[in-house]
Amino acid sequence: MTRMKRRIFLSLLLIPMVAGILWAERREEMVKGPIRESVIAGSWYPGDPDVLRSQILDFLSRAKPPQIEGELIALISPHAGYMYSGQVAAYAYKLLEGRPFHTVVIVAPSHRAYFRGVSVYPRGGYRTPLGIVPIAEDLTSRLMETSPVISYVPQAHAQEHSLEIQLPFLQVVLKDFRLVPLVMGEHDFHTCQELADAIVEVVKGKEDVLLVASTDLSHFYPYSQAVTLDKVVLERVEAFDPEGLSRDLRTGRCEACGGGPMVAVMLAARALGADGARVLKYANSGDVTGDRSSVVGYMAAAIYRRGGSRRASDPEERVGVDLGLSEDDKRLLHEIARTVIRNRVLGKPIPDFRVTSPRLREPRGAFVTIKKHGNLRGCIGYVKPIKPLWQAVAEMAEAAAFEDPRFPPVTADELEDLEIEISVLTPLMEVKGSPEEIVRQIQVGKHGIMIERPPYYSGLLLPQVATEYGWDAETFLEQTCLKAGLPTDAWRDPATRIYLFSAEIF
Repeated sequence: MTRMKRRIFLSLLLIPMVAGILWAERREEMVKGPIRESVIAGSWYPGDPDVLRSQILDFLSRAKPPQIEGELIALISPHAGYMYSGQVAAYAYKLLEGRPFHTVVIVAPSHRAYFRGVSVYPRGGYRTPLGIVPIAEDLTSRLMETSPVISYVPQAHAQEHSLEIQLPFLQVVLKDFRLVPLVMGEHDFHTCQELADAIVEVVKGKEDVLLVASTDLSHFYPYSQAVTLDKVVLERVEAFDPEGLSRDLRTGRCEACGGGPMVAVMLAARALGADGARVLKYANSGDVTGDRSSVVGYMAAAIYRRGGSRRASDPEERVGVDLGLSEDDKRLLHEIARTVIRNRVLGKPIPDFRVTSPRLREPRGAFVTIKKHGNLRGCIGYVKPIKPLWQAVAEMAEAAAFEDPRFPPVTADELEDLEIEISVLTPLMEVKGSPEEIVRQIQVGKHGIMIERPPYYSGLLLPQVATEYGWDAETFLEQTCLKAGLPTDAWRDPATRIYLFSAEIF
């Protein structure tokens, strides 16, 4: 190659590199506000931008995730140092190639600071060796306005690695995007649901938003014990069951330092239209180092909407939520309810139902509603998950038909006219705050309400009731107070306890 040709060749190579540098510099100039500087560059991942980019590209080239047919809505990615979990994380971020996301909501756990609720970094940007990622300030401000559990806690972000570790992968694959950085101080189900609801409220209708949950799995168990614990998480994710995952984390059946972020992102993704989840890769530190005496688990997963259809532009249009019950599960529950009522009316023994579905064997709250020609004929349920779902449905079907004090027992000549509706409940979450804050937290069409006033007042209305009557949130609260035998404004009294829940209704 002549000297002139060599100069031309090198110039052509430099054009995109220089353009990229100039664009990065221009973008950094446009970021106004505080910059959260990297605290792990040079330790958890390389501090040199060229080395960092090269390492990530190598991880991505070796990642072979299964193909996801549908619209990608969320990812779950580990947050250990790249030498340990970078290859696993690449299985998640590989899916972003060719997908146009311009805003990324990352939910990560706090390792170094304890605080209540969730912290959002509201302004400015996050810096890594690859440049500054600007904050989506319109969304961060709306999040704090939407939910009382979300605020800015500076120490939550100051030294936290679990959120920052995700950014270089996103910078390499997406290149230009805005960030909503959320760090969870509490991981209880109420906080997860509250955060999920707030995320859905501010991103619904936006097609270019990706959710990311940052988590590692079990810590410092022998290899085989770690695999056993982590398998529980993998199964809950594959089943797309955030409620079951939250319960297993709470009872110690599994462990994950980002359990709350996983549950919150799964709940939000489901409300945004996701109906499937897939574990893309699992490994632990023992697979990297060879030391199996004490390991940490890592998982990459994708959450998506099957068939490539667009996510729900307004989740509130659908009554209740999707808890992932299959059509076979629903048919069997209806068959159980109808069989119990029919056999009881006809004086026949109730059969021993053979139920093998894991979802139907899990404890769940459930209500059975019976209607005749569209009119209510009975409705009774278990609020709390005290029995396996199939058994709860069987018992509540019998109770709704024969023990609802508002109606006489069902008779044989009514059997063919009965319509059965089953509502499978999510766990109760107590809501507090000023009357305005309480009203703002209620989503008509999604939430049901239970109100309690010690020592003995209690009332509950299912999510579909408010929709059927066209109530707004405040009317819904007033009607639930009446159901509890209280004045309509009793919900404003701090002595009254208010709980929200949702349900899959079929």
